Amino acid sequence: MNLLYSNDRKGEYPESWYAATAEPLDPFPSFQGNRQADVCVIGGGFTGLSAALHLAQKGYEVVLLEAQRVGFGASGRNGGQLGSGQRMEQDGLEKLVGLEDAAKLWQLAEDAKDLVRNLITDHKIPCHFKPGIAHACFSKRETDEEHAYADHLRQRYGYDQIEPLDQAAMQGLCPSPKYVGGSLDMGAAHLHPLRFALGLADAARAAGARLFEASEVTQINKGSKVTVRTRAGKVTADHLVLACNGYLGGLEPKVATRVMPINNFIAATEPLGEDAAKVLTQDVAVADTKFVVNYFRLSHDKRLLFGGGESYGYRFPADISATVRKPMTHIFPHLKDVKIDYAWGGTLAITMKRMPYLRRLAPNILTASGYSGHGVGTATHAGQLIAAAIAGQSEGFDTMARVPAQPFPGGTSLRSPLLALAMTWYSLRDKLGV
Repeated sequence: MNLLYSNDRKGEYPESWYAATAEPLDPFPSFQGNRQADVCVIGGGFTGLSAALHLAQKGYEVVLLEAQRVGFGASGRNGGQLGSGQRMEQDGLEKLVGLEDAAKLWQLAEDAKDLVRNLITDHKIPCHFKPGIAHACFSKRETDEEHAYADHLRQRYGYDQIEPLDQAAMQGLCPSPKYVGGSLDMGAAHLHPLRFALGLADAARAAGARLFEASEVTQINKGSKVTVRTRAGKVTADHLVLACNGYLGGLEPKVATRVMPINNFIAATEPLGEDAAKVLTQDVAVADTKFVVNYFRLSHDKRLLFGGGESYGYRFPADISATVRKPMTHIFPHLKDVKIDYAWGGTLAITMKRMPYLRRLAPNILTASGYSGHGVGTATHAGQLIAAAIAGQSEGFDTMARVPAQPFPGGTSLRSPLLALAMTWYSLRDKLGV
């Protein structure tokens, strides 16, 4: 079963609130025939589009192949949160890679946020960019840890954008009976991810990159030049960029053992009007401390966009609304009867350490994926880092590539069942509060 088509129709975006409120681009042509290029990019999400844009701006001849539509995957379906730092917190990274590389990784994450802001400004992308992400905690212990982490970032990295929130302040921001404290990071932000992806695609096209949709790659032949085949033709290129994330399939086994697709789900309620203040009193996004995180924000038309729940097989649940309503009403009991207008799933990709997997698979093949729910900034930045590395400036890419990446136990055949067992344990732990 192919994740590209197992839950979606060919050539169509999912029936999400994002797709309903985006300004669609005319379809790009399907790839046919034989072409030469300096760089072939496989994947039309944040990573691939950013790589294509930055390479084209450097004067490279770029061909991008997307099996569905640009922004079709996780890039056009996610929670839209542009978070600070890496997916792993800095104190964990300090133990994993040492203080020097941890500091470099922090700066790269700050660069990622700046890159997204600058791309939106430079290319006039209308994606409802707004500052602010709150981290919400369920216990005093978690709140104390959250505040201590904010102190750590301020003292070691000079990051002073985080405001600690006690219970009263958290309730003043997000009046859920479940949250007892947290923090508010005004250096982070949120946006409409599909609009952002479409803006990147338009910018890449304007810069000279050649983008093709409905062009699934069926085979890669490695060598001093790389040959990339679709059902209707082939691209011969000096360099290859693999930017497939959760939709990699069997194209590259070395990546597949370390980058695993999982499914996540979002619902958009009917417009809440004045009752939106019973969910959030400021136009910020929220992510909480559940292992399977709940994340939410208000849309520009005052809907609650709530993400929650995961699955590890190929198929989405039959009733996505019911899947999301369960965690949503746990956080906001007063919304038990609210109408859900849109509900959709998406396939992202995770790694064992929850850090992205950036590697040179060969001197002329680079890959980036496995953003583990932190891809708005990191994936966009990975595309820029790949472009710089191909141009001979690889310091940032190499720093990311030095992060250790374990294969999933059991390889590609057993990783999903083993993860499902682990997630069941974490879910029980969350319920018991241990």
